[in-house]
Amino acid sequence: MAAEIRFYRANEQPYGAFSNLYKRSIELDGVIYPTSEHAYQAGKARKPAVRDWLLSAPSPALLAMAAHGLYYWDITPGWSTNKFDRMRRVLVAKFTQHEDLKQLLLSTGEARLVESATVDNEVNRLWGEVNGVGRNMLGLLLMEVRQQLHAQHIKPKTRRPRSKLAGALSAAG
Repeated sequence: MAAEIRFYRANEQPYGAFSNLYKRSIELDGVIYPTSEHAYQAGKARKPAVRDWLLSAPSPALLAMAAHGLYYWDITPGWSTNKFDRMRRVLVAKFTQHEDLKQLLLSTGEARLVESATVDNEVNRLWGEVNGVGRNMLGLLLMEVRQQLHAQHIKPKTRRPRSKLAGALSAAG
């Protein structure tokens, strides 16, 4: 059985970089976001004013908390079915735009990646595991991106015009 790598806090070495709260900017759809959490949550808001309010949060952790508290009518229609595609695109951007992060992800080999949360709630059991229970969607998507990086030898992407980035995302996803 392959090894297992657990991560949660963005400041943990070396795998804290797998957290969406890890402070590394990414470009998605022509917009530069300070973290992958920002890029992900920006897709959740139905109205630009709500998105701007979310993105003005002073930290990625507070952004996540605010986004989890949105009312139904403030959330993009279809979010519950589209959020995993959004996260996949965010992760492809993160791990193709930063060579060091790409190499870190590839260095995990065939290990099972698990976001291992400490607080037991629905969100933590969806994106990770709490005491071994949960869907671990972030870990699964990271392993999917890792497999794509291995298979397709995706070159690192720097901040380039949208058309080239969109092409890289289409090829990877």
